[in-house]
Amino acid sequence: MLLNNRQFGLGGLPVLGDFETRSISAENPDGRRAGGALALPEGPRDPARELGKPWKVRPCITLNPGTVTTLADITGQGMLQHIWITVEPKAYRDCVLRMYWDGEETPSVETPAPDFFAVGHGRFAPVNSLPIIVNPANALNCFWPMPFRTHARITLSNETDRDVDLVAYQITYVETEVPAAAGTFHAQYRRASTAERNPYTILDGVKGSGRYVGSFLAWTQMEKGWFGEGEIKFYLDGDDRFPTICGTGTEDYFCGAFDFDPGVVEKDRKSAYLEYNTPYAGLPQVIRPDGVYASQQRFGLYRWHIPDPIRFETDLRVTIQALGWRTDKDRRYLPLQDDIASVAFWYQTLPTAPFPALPDRDYLEVI
Repeated sequence: MLLNNRQFGLGGLPVLGDFETRSISAENPDGRRAGGALALPEGPRDPARELGKPWKVRPCITLNPGTVTTLADITGQGMLQHIWITVEPKAYRDCVLRMYWDGEETPSVETPAPDFFAVGHGRFAPVNSLPIIVNPANALNCFWPMPFRTHARITLSNETDRDVDLVAYQITYVETEVPAAAGTFHAQYRRASTAERNPYTILDGVKGSGRYVGSFLAWTQMEKGWFGEGEIKFYLDGDDRFPTICGTGTEDYFCGAFDFDPGVVEKDRKSAYLEYNTPYAGLPQVIRPDGVYASQQRFGLYRWHIPDPIRFETDLRVTIQALGWRTDKDRRYLPLQDDIASVAFWYQTLPTAPFPALPDRDYLEVI
């Protein structure tokens, strides 16, 4: 039975068909049928030393320094449905998540693990959206559907010089037929200072046909005042200087308005940014300065184009301006010198154009 929205949405739950559910975890590393809970206690200090299999013996793994660990290696045809990972917060951006589809040697997903789950500043923030959910304490969940036709491989690398302990994960998928029209899932991380280049590039170099389905921005403000006057722009299918799709402001793109600040329109209300989580857009994190060492204001923002994907046929480029206001009486715009990290999400036909090199560990670090 072919996968489609009806079969995998809420309305498709009663539909029975040719699907086989599998789940990969530390307790069943290859996800095979009847392959779970086979681990044996490893020594006299093992918590399960008096129980053994099929009890809770191997619920998590350790990532050794400078290594790449394969979380899932699946041969055949199917679709990933749910990924749950938890990584210790102090190792947030030091763990890089990569995904490879159908035998490709370069990844279609490459991003620090927390940023993939809309957590971008090295601190937990709850996210309650349709495809991404982050729950206490540091539980990272993804529900983006990810089809593959011959093979799927997911890795998690440890970029540090020490062990990263207590890494737990569960990757659930179905073995089923994938239609020819289904695109493969992609996610790409970038980070830059807008002092060097403004507008900021969220995505560029995409070749092929597909749909853009989401943006996550971890925005660090370096100047006082409102940061979000800039417009997002989508350059489609040969657009050069001028885009086909042009937004009206940063908060507008993330389905907000008037600076995310009810005090702007309610004059008797104290001015303050107001966090929010919704199925398709949110501002789940606002990190406010403490007046001493935490000197920059920081924002985490997501926008999922699920009911309104951006379709492209040959190529795609996405940018956003970092723009505020000058403080003089003329009310002129001010290009900002901020720090932005982003993850772009999209589906497209293979092959995947190689991504730009991922920044090194020092550049990924949240400071």
